[in-house]
Amino acid sequence: MADYIILPGYTGSGESHWQSLWQKAEPEMRRFAPASWDRPDSDDWIAALDRAVGEAQGPTILVAHSLGCLLVAQWSALPGRSVAGAFLVAPPDPEAPDFPRAEAPGFVTVPQGRLGFPALIVASSNDPYATLDRQHRYAADWGAGIVGIGTRGHINSASGLGDWPEGRNLLRAFTAGLGL
Repeated sequence: MADYIILPGYTGSGESHWQSLWQKAEPEMRRFAPASWDRPDSDDWIAALDRAVGEAQGPTILVAHSLGCLLVAQWSALPGRSVAGAFLVAPPDPEAPDFPRAEAPGFVTVPQGRLGFPALIVASSNDPYATLDRQHRYAADWGAGIVGIGTRGHINSASGLGDWPEGRNLLRAFTAGLGL
């Protein structure tokens, strides 16, 4: 049985966000705990992810949204960091006009090397934080698969997804593809 770690993005995923709804419904899903959601410090977020992975009881799947996806890329670039897989939803482009550069300066540089584990990017064609072309470049850089889900904005609470059953099915398929 896999252990799932929820990695929200900037400001954390609110109560109506699919990550929060999944976490409430699934006991094997737990959220990593950085010091601040509103002032994300990359070193703190990496340490928080290290703690969460260290507490895992079985094969670990990272379930990241937005800035959490950039955290996964930074974390995986460090020696000895690995998990069973990463489900990466709507990674943002630090060059996008609305990216919170002032609040999250440690996330402006995105590693381009392959992740050390299987990954799947879930992308929307009208995400205001990253073009579909940028999402495809991330997939190529990171050695990840990619699936487009149409026009779903930033795939967050504002997208009106509720508990996002389509995403849960994608996560189940990804996990099954890992043999878990």
